[in-house]
Amino acid sequence: MAIDTTQEQLITLHEAAALLPHRRAGKPTHMSSLWRWCVHGFKGVVLESVCVGSSRCTSREALDRFHHAVAANTGRQYQPSPQPTPKAASVRSRRDAKKRLTAAGLM
Repeated sequence: MAIDTTQEQLITLHEAAALLPHRRAGKPTHMSSLWRWCVHGFKGVVLESVCVGSSRCTSREALDRFHHAVAANTGRQYQPSPQPTPKAASVRSRRDAKKRLTAAGLM
């Protein structure tokens, strides 16, 4: 469902972030989180938004629909992006590869 601008009052992402409860350590939700939800989605759900000039806007109703859809989607298999390899493991891996190449006479 798209935002119906004739029925819903548009609010900026900054205003929408101020409406959300505070997160860990009492920090408020940052506007960039809402931007990510609009552009990339969260757990397979995209926050509805419209661009008004150079500002991306959403509505309270769209936030409500988004939160209900995310809650309904919690049973979905969510796969987070892979974590980067720690630097020490990467250095060890390169060192081991170099030893194997030297032993094989390729270096």
